[in-house]
Parts: sequence; structure tokens; C-alpha cells
Amino acid sequence: MSENENNFRVVSSTQDFNESKKRGSGFGRTVVVPFISGIVGCSLALGVFYHIPDVKQKFLGEADANINTVQTSTPSTGAETLSHVSLSSYSDTAVYAADKILPSIVGIEIEYTVTSSFSYFGNKPSSTTATASGSGIIISEDGYILTNNHVVDTSTSNSSYSYYSLSEAQSVKVKLYNDETSYDAKIVGQDSQTDLAVLKIDVSGLTAAEFADSSTVKVGEFAMAVGNPLGLDSSITCGVVSAVNRPVSSDDGTTYNCIQTDAAINSGNSGGALVNSEGKVIGVNTLKLSGTGVEGIGFAIPINSTTKITSDLIEFNKVIRPYIGITTIDLTEKQAKANNLVVGIYVKAIDEFSAAEKAGLKIGDVIIKADGKEISTNKELNEIKNSHSIGDTIKLTINRNGEEKEISVVLQEAP
Repeated sequence: MSENENNFRVVSSTQDFNESKKRGSGFGRTVVVPFISGIVGCSLALGVFYHIPDVKQKFLGEADANINTVQTSTPSTGAETLSHVSLSSYSDTAVYAADKILPSIVGIEIEYTVTSSFSYFGNKPSSTTATASGSGIIISEDGYILTNNHVVDTSTSNSSYSYYSLSEAQSVKVKLYNDETSYDAKIVGQDSQTDLAVLKIDVSGLTAAEFADSSTVKVGEFAMAVGNPLGLDSSITCGVVSAVNRPVSSDDGTTYNCIQTDAAINSGNSGGALVNSEGKVIGVNTLKLSGTGVEGIGFAIPINSTTKITSDLIEFNKVIRPYIGITTIDLTEKQAKANNLVVGIYVKAIDEFSAAEKAGLKIGDVIIKADGKEISTNKELNEIKNSHSIGDTIKLTINRNGEEKEISVVLQEAP
């Protein structure tokens, strides 16, 4: 035996041959027989496996499921294990929701006149025709459509210059899903307070959207916004519900309690649907935040809050609301202390022949409770009042000249 320069052990061929010869007699018992037995055993196992369908299906089914969900590989180099999670379930959810809701979403285009009262270089004031677009949700098979009021009400449009005036909508057209025909639409009713409106087209057999219970919506669940943003018909964007019951104020100061989402909402999405994973409507896309550094913040009016409004607009062409008939000021603690009053809602004026006048409310009264609940803002009073119907009695606790008194007000219809 000798050693080479690399410290490898070198064995002569003669020695190798002799050692192999000595081992020959035991080789069959220690290697060949177990090897052949293993082959026979595997063959029997595979035969049983492929001839028992339940076993085969269970094994292959679980294997396929694992492959579709996660694929893992461990490189021979010792690198970290890599995992890939399949998005097929998410994709299937989006496809299902889109297929369900798209036939119930319409495009809306209105036409109106813009008149300039500004004259220059001797030219007379001019008028031109303009258009605006939005989206809507089919709510009945006979052609009633829910949308935002600001989609069809040109008075809510912001003009850059005061010398421009806008006419009312002269034409309202509706385009259905996968239908190039533009149908004439009639404005059935509008409500600026909730920014909702109802249109009607003379078409039957439409696919009405299905509503979900928006009170059960949870933060983080799937959300899809559907509409016609920037004139791109039947577009969808996907995201999640970012927040619920989010108070948001519009440009005119109206406050809405909204569902917030990061599903992209753009101009033209207004009046379209925000839907859940089942393709059911959870809200009406209404607002978005825009500006430098703002991304993925849109808002929808919860669909539960639209049902009574929609019903009133269809039946009465307006929303029927209860009415007290007072003008108020919310007193802060500082204001109350400075005027020797209590914190609450100060009655500044009372309408003639109103429910408030008939009940005996007086200017200078401070409302501190409604139906036994302590309140300090007109918003809180309106929430309690609007939970009643016309003809109901609302009990107000007031502070008058330092003394508390309860007054019963029979609610009237708002003029």
C-alpha cells in the first residue's frame, strides 16, 4: 500500500480481486435476495393500489390538491425552500362575482347646456352642449335603476368660474351590459341629502342586482367595484373592505357613513356597485379621495341605507321625511357657559305652523334629550327623528330658563 500526494488511499488490483473473491459467497445472501424481494413487494403494493379505486383516488386527489396549493422545491445547493401559493381560488371568486353582477350594471350619460355670461372683444355670451357619465344598478326587471344624484344633477357640478351656468339634464341615456343600444331614461326621483336618484327605462326582462346585508360587512373581506370609469364600459376593480361606518363629508358638507374600500374608484364609477365575493351589492360607489399622496381610498353608501330612499323615490318621486320645524345651534361647553345655558341644541328659530310650534317649543329652549337619550348635536337629533315615521310622537327633554321640561312633538311631513 502506498499514499499519493493528495492523501487518497491506493489499493492494488490483486488485493482488490482477492477481497472481492472472499466476499463473493455472502453477496447473494446480503444484497441480491433482499433486492429481488423489494421489487416483488413493490409490484404487489402497486397492483393492489391501482385495483382499489378508493385508495387510488384518495392518494392522487390529496396529492393534486397539495400541488395546486403549494409547490415546494429544495435546491441541491442548500438554498432556502421556495413556496408558491396558488391564486386560482381568488381568481375564481373574482370571475364568479363579475359574471353575476355585470348584467345588472348600466352606463349613464347625461347631456346638458353650459352657458357663459362672460363677453369679450364684443362677442355675445355663448352656450355649448356638454356631457357627463356615470354608472347605475338595475334594481328591478322592469327597468328601475339606482344611481347617485350627482350623476344626473348638474347643479352639483363644480364650475371653475362663476360666470358659467349649467342647465338641468336635457337628455339621460342608459346603456345596458353587452348592448350597444342607448335607451332614453326618465329621472323618477332625486334626493340630494343622501345623494341617491332613481331612473326608469322602458325595457323589461332585465337582470336585477341581488343585495347583501351591508350591516354584516367586515373589514378585510373581498370587495369589487363595478361600473364605467372614464367611459370604459363594464370595468371591474378588486380589493378589500378597508373600513365600515366611516363618516365622510362631500364637497357640499353632507356627511355619509360609508364603506371604505381600496378597490379603485374613478370618475364614471359613481352610482355603480360595490359587491362582495358572492356578487351581491353591499354599497353604491359614491366618493373617492384624490390628491398628491392619496391612493386607494374610495367610499360606497351601504346598500341597506338606500332601500327606503329608493322605495320613496319610486312611490312619491321624493323622500318622505319627518319634520319638527326648528333651526338650531349646537352649543359647546364654552358657548353654554358664556351664555348661562346648558350644553345641548339651542332652538334659534321655529317655523310657522310647524310641529314644533304646535307642541309648544320656544326660541331659547335647549334640547338635551330625545326619546330619553342624551343628545348634544342636531345630527344626533336628526338620527332619532328619522328613525320615526310621519305621525309618530317624539319626546324632547328641554332646558328652559334653568328648568327641565318634557315636550311631545307629533312629527309632520317635511315641506
